[in-house]
Amino acid sequence: MNVQAGQRNSLTDVPGLLVGHHHVLDPNATLGSGAATGCTVVRVPGGAVAAVDVRGGGPGTRETDLLDPGNTVRQVNSILLTGGSAYGLAAADGVMRWLEEHHEGIPMDPVDPSRVVPIVPAAVIFDLPVGDWRIRPTADFGFLAAEAAAEEFERGCVGAGVGARAGSIKGGVGTASVVLGAGAAAGVTVAALVVANPVGSVFDPRTGLPWGVGTEGPDVFGLYPARPERLAVANALPVKGTVLNTTIGVVATDAPLDPAGCLRVATTAHDGLARAIRPAHSPLDGDTLFALSTGTAEITAAPMPPAFPSDLLVLDEVCTAAAVCVERAIVDAILTAHSVADIPAYLDLFPRS
Repeated sequence: MNVQAGQRNSLTDVPGLLVGHHHVLDPNATLGSGAATGCTVVRVPGGAVAAVDVRGGGPGTRETDLLDPGNTVRQVNSILLTGGSAYGLAAADGVMRWLEEHHEGIPMDPVDPSRVVPIVPAAVIFDLPVGDWRIRPTADFGFLAAEAAAEEFERGCVGAGVGARAGSIKGGVGTASVVLGAGAAAGVTVAALVVANPVGSVFDPRTGLPWGVGTEGPDVFGLYPARPERLAVANALPVKGTVLNTTIGVVATDAPLDPAGCLRVATTAHDGLARAIRPAHSPLDGDTLFALSTGTAEITAAPMPPAFPSDLLVLDEVCTAAAVCVERAIVDAILTAHSVADIPAYLDLFPRS
């Protein structure tokens, strides 16, 4: 695939997308005490076409039925990714409040622009054992994350990634983007943002390398196989040991896609998740990926037989890129994470030098 990373190598390389975090993290948090949770909001001023694909056996979601391509509403205003398990869905109320105050949503009164209904689908990770079980995102978290949304944002142990654990090591928020080269979708940007919190492993126990470097090679990420003594330490870490987990995220493109096209992108993006996490989509995960299309890129559709959609070749290239971006974003999440609550980070176990 002929691609290069976007300017920021982040979700906000897709024009029109903004990302904000809000979290609480006590420096002395443990498994069971202190604050260690948060949420992340992807804001889409003006709205975007959206879809979702839920693959895990234990999802926690809000407004996902609305995203079925057969249903009426065609756009969303924000996506919420949050910690706190099902309790964390309360943060969506705060995102809606922020959007309503800024008159973003479905206009319901042609005379009064303040009368809107914001559309905010959401998904959660299970992070309750990290920190105090009773501290989880509230509506105020969602409001503040929406308020903080910008083109530049932090990665790693921030927002919804604060309490995330990726198998036996620390998880977090990661992101990646690509700009497509020659082909039907030349010039199109595709990007992903992922909160990595799986029960499955994110690194190969034989080499210590993240599973997600398999497509492009470890040297792209500045990584090399680990020394035997470091592998022994990493492989001796206890398994995660929770019955609920989940990796969630957003993939996005500026290619103009309809809801059915977005659904295909979300579906294919899960291939990247499965490459970077083993096992993925387990009964103990609620793996959920949203797909967004801002439609700002100009595409010249290739002639196609009447039985096929005119954007089929563009969609195919976007789907392939979406899987690569998710794979890269999961690697980014574990490389930018730091230790929280004595959960070791990847680079603690396998330093680059």
